[in-house]
Amino acid sequence: MFRRHAAGVAIITANLNSKPFGFTATSVASLSAEPPRFTFNMSRSSSSWPAIANSTYIGLHMLGLENQALADRFARTQERFEGDHWEPGPFDVPLLKNVPGWLIGKIQMRLSFENNAIVVVEVIDGLVGDEDTPLLYHSGAYGQPVPLDYEI
Repeated sequence: MFRRHAAGVAIITANLNSKPFGFTATSVASLSAEPPRFTFNMSRSSSSWPAIANSTYIGLHMLGLENQALADRFARTQERFEGDHWEPGPFDVPLLKNVPGWLIGKIQMRLSFENNAIVVVEVIDGLVGDEDTPLLYHSGAYGQPVPLDYEI
């Protein structure tokens, strides 16, 4: 059913015991503007859950059209951090290079429900670049927004 709901694509990263972890997420949502907070959902059986469960700080990376290979890498492979596409950031959070924007957040709450978790994060740092065309995920494939030709 939710395959029909378009979602922005992001990558969540964390550091646990000096080891980087990360995964592709389409469940990121803004929670509040003051203070700035966002949420995301994930499976507690994910290989990244131990890092999210035991870290204080995480990174959120918003992806653009040129980041599809990066989204696939963090969704499908175990070699997510091999290479020079990332660097340690504030609080040792892994930061991905060449993404339209990133946020560093402090985890405020983890709410478990069955085998899933909802994570609430308060934004403490970030950088937004010039790229403004987001990578979307819809009906099992990546896409991009298309302007509608109409006037209000």
